[in-house]
Amino acid sequence: MIEHIVIENFKSFRRVELKLGRLNLFVGTNASGKSNLFDALRILQGIGNGFTLLEILDGKPRSATSEVWEAIRGGSARAAFTTAPGQDRLVFEVAGRFEPENGKRWSYRIEFLAREGRLCQEKLSLDGSDIFDSSPIQNNPLDPVFEVRYYGGKKGRQPHLKFEKSRPVLTQMARGGNGKWSKAHADAAERLARLLANMQRIDPSPAVLRSYSQAHEIERMGERGENFAALIRTLCADAKSKEAYLSWLRELRPREVNDVGTLSGAVGEPLFVLKEGGREFPAPVLSDGTLRFAAITAALFQPDMPALMTIEEIENGIHASRLRLLVELLRSRTAQGPTQIMATTHSPIVLAWLKPEEYAHTFFCKRDESSGESRICPLTEIPHFTETIRKQPIISDLFAEGWLEAAL
Repeated sequence: MIEHIVIENFKSFRRVELKLGRLNLFVGTNASGKSNLFDALRILQGIGNGFTLLEILDGKPRSATSEVWEAIRGGSARAAFTTAPGQDRLVFEVAGRFEPENGKRWSYRIEFLAREGRLCQEKLSLDGSDIFDSSPIQNNPLDPVFEVRYYGGKKGRQPHLKFEKSRPVLTQMARGGNGKWSKAHADAAERLARLLANMQRIDPSPAVLRSYSQAHEIERMGERGENFAALIRTLCADAKSKEAYLSWLRELRPREVNDVGTLSGAVGEPLFVLKEGGREFPAPVLSDGTLRFAAITAALFQPDMPALMTIEEIENGIHASRLRLLVELLRSRTAQGPTQIMATTHSPIVLAWLKPEEYAHTFFCKRDESSGESRICPLTEIPHFTETIRKQPIISDLFAEGWLEAAL
């Protein structure tokens, strides 16, 4: 789980520092920086996958060993807040635990030039002890390699190790080094790389959800909803999983849902079907909103849950009277499972159902019109928020009336 993140000079962020929880909500107007934060998380995911720095920013086609990696919006040319030549250095720093409770603490920092795709600095620590750190070394940009100081636990001068400068050291170390570093350190690097790579963006496309799935049964659907019906078939094959999914679907749906399932195509490929009032409604006739909330709810019950899930505009497709239940669903799934959730919303009604202890992990996003800089601030750090919420306890009203934006 990621507990702390720092982002510098990326997109609309000059510098953002956040302390994260299990469930994190980001609220703000369009173009306030919410999607840029999710792009920063995708960069960490690309690092975990072991891609080169330019592949992470500009995309990567399908290969024999990896799926297609979509480019970060704007690519390397527009990745930096400061775009002057030689000043487009991006900084990402994250820290957390491998397990939510009493797990080993790790911290990781990487700095690189966006246009060149070249490492500037990188550091990895575990339980407060450095594993490697490049900052004590003056790396020459003209050198073909990137050096780090390796802390192998032996006395005396710590050795310098050489790596590719176009790819994160983290994943190079995770692959093992033929005795150049310890197996314990390779395992720690590999474990962190897996955690960063194990992110899932949920942004379902109605066109994709209306299609037959290519797979017959899966444990995790695609980011755009690929193989959604195959996931439903998997959930329906387990009575307990189906009932859990169906119970929330019934609560979140204004009309009565009798059942869910799949229809079979010519070669057995599944298509999602919703059953209401004794009638079957296959995916092609369902509304965009109905399909979207069915897919998002199903994603929260996947047998193969990611370490981190991002969901944009969670209220889309949900009736206003059911938004309290949506908050309860997100709260329940993060409490019961291993997944950390980050979700955006435009709805002040969502905020109305938050508990006071969740304000610290509910963030207001605002972009300065003159400088273009985005700020992300937890509600608890907005000036006078605590006193104001005591006088006017309906937080959704503060958002709807523009008080939060004015205070920040």
